[in-house]
Amino acid sequence: MTPFLRKLLGQNWLLLLAMLALAVFGVVAIYSATSTRADAYATDFWRKQANWVGVGVFAFMLTSLIHYRWIRWGALPMYLAGIVFLIMTKFMGTKVYGARSWLHLGPVNFQPAQLAVVAGIMVLALFLTQFREMHPMLRLLLCGAIAAAPCLLILMQPDLGEVIIWAPVLLALLFVGGVPLRYLICVILIAVAFIPIAINFGLKPYQQQRITAFTHPDIDKQGSAWAINQSLIAIGSGGWSGKGFKAPNTQIELGFLPATAVHNDYIFSAIGEQWGFIGGMFLIGGFALLLMTCLFVAFFAGDQLGLLLVIGITALIFTHIFQNMGMTIALLPITGVPLPLISYSGSFVLMIMFGLGLVNSVWIHRKIPA
Repeated sequence: MTPFLRKLLGQNWLLLLAMLALAVFGVVAIYSATSTRADAYATDFWRKQANWVGVGVFAFMLTSLIHYRWIRWGALPMYLAGIVFLIMTKFMGTKVYGARSWLHLGPVNFQPAQLAVVAGIMVLALFLTQFREMHPMLRLLLCGAIAAAPCLLILMQPDLGEVIIWAPVLLALLFVGGVPLRYLICVILIAVAFIPIAINFGLKPYQQQRITAFTHPDIDKQGSAWAINQSLIAIGSGGWSGKGFKAPNTQIELGFLPATAVHNDYIFSAIGEQWGFIGGMFLIGGFALLLMTCLFVAFFAGDQLGLLLVIGITALIFTHIFQNMGMTIALLPITGVPLPLISYSGSFVLMIMFGLGLVNSVWIHRKIPA
């Protein structure tokens, strides 16, 4: 058996199947959520998502078959490219929902923040692996500096949701990377102490309104709290089994859920209304299977680098899931973070599948030397 065929047959099939099942369900959910809209542009969302899923599957397979230790020379260029794209976005980007976060390069339209997060995970994993003997405080400060550069540029857009994603990902990498727990507890306490200052002096007015709508959803039901309340109504009205695939007379069709965001930020609200509690539980079960498979791969990783890569990607996916679902059911403020593999967001689907390709590569090459 050739090495290529051995790698092809030795991949983690459960990871691949869980990823594909979620991606296909995402295309179906986007189609169902946008099929009742009258504008012709909306009917193309599911087709575009399907095309991005196809590209993402190719990226997944290609990344899986290449040894993950290539990041020793590829991580820093990707990280620097992410920084450059973020700087370009500041001056050339397109504004969406008040944030200049999208960059057009020819026919390609993407969010550089997502590339920066995945590249940052790769650089942090490499750094924590190669400098294990460095003093914990110095490692902590340097890791903070690595994360701070893209975070500051993302805040300038401003895109608070993608910045928040960095916190649990960085903490997970530091914890698994061997930084003592007492240092991490101090960092968390300092961050918590600065939250009131950040809310009052660091956020834009519309971001502060989202925080107010989260803490007091009854204050402005027709304004800042509209989206949260309508999301809760949509999910609650779905009941046990939902109103059905492409159901008419829904919060979606009637326009109570934001028509410009129902297929991305509020896709879970649409799923809850059309597929009900059963559909929501199946979706959460699919994500649980995907995350547990990733943790299984981490447990059997061949080295520290592979372990940190898998933990970083797993933390990234989990944080997106928790933040997106949390904001639609009023557990968290609205931040505009997409649901992995489900929300309409082409470049994000590609980045998640690329990250899962790294996870699969760790599994395939766990016993193969570089």
